[in-house]
Amino acid sequence: MTLVKWSPITPQLFSQWPSFFEDEDWSMDSHQGLSVYETDNNVIVEANVAGVPEDNIDVSVEGGTVTIKAEYQETDETKKRKKVVYKQARESKYIYTTSVPCPIKAEQAQAEVENGVLTLTLPKKSEAKPKKITVKAKGK
Repeated sequence: MTLVKWSPITPQLFSQWPSFFEDEDWSMDSHQGLSVYETDNNVIVEANVAGVPEDNIDVSVEGGTVTIKAEYQETDETKKRKKVVYKQARESKYIYTTSVPCPIKAEQAQAEVENGVLTLTLPKKSEAKPKKITVKAKGK
């Protein structure tokens, strides 16, 4: 048996190890997430809801808070239609809550799903839209 002198691990040791989490395909942001941004007329909320059919997605707006709940679990009826060769649990669940940065017209909101991403378009109220102010020279 050989004895090796112990020394604390230094950060330089870890910097030489490859990290698969640094790869874009493995980063948590590429698989989960919520984005909120504004245009002149709308607030846009994008949420990852991969694997969840649109009829299993609930979106609610209360005051200035948006809540998105999406859940899917394979049922016994769906399982009976298949000859299973390999099986992993088939369940997807997402819950997002965020506030919007300005007053919106919740009754005119639109939501659609494409490629596993829910896009929620929330029209801004007129008082929240940018206004153009004319600048004049003093005394004219």
